[in-house]
Amino acid sequence: QVQLVESGGGLVQAGGSLRLSCAASDRTFSNYLMGWFRQAPGKEREFVATISPSGGSTYVAESVKGRFAISRDNAKNTLYLQIDSLKPEDTAVYYCAASASSRGVARAETYTYWGQGTQVTVSS
Repeated sequence: QVQLVESGGGLVQAGGSLRLSCAASDRTFSNYLMGWFRQAPGKEREFVATISPSGGSTYVAESVKGRFAISRDNAKNTLYLQIDSLKPEDTAVYYCAASASSRGVARAETYTYWGQGTQVTVSS
């Protein structure tokens, strides 16, 4: 079982940047498709970005493309999400997730393991 722990969230002003991290406990981290999702108050969980097990392929949601970048360091068992030009509408709890499947990468149901989330709050 993979345990995931997110960090790096916080309160930032609009226009600022954050780098979220997700540390995985399992040495087989490099075997998993990894993703980031977010959930704002009163809204459904939303896909943000995903990255292939090797890191060679990424897919970012259109709504955040150009501002969000996903990456991973398999040697460190860590996933990252770089967020630039933050907007108040980016305020949400951000979750990382792991999947052994590569199908339906933007669907939350694809992912088996989830972290507890890290809060990102953007002030205007």
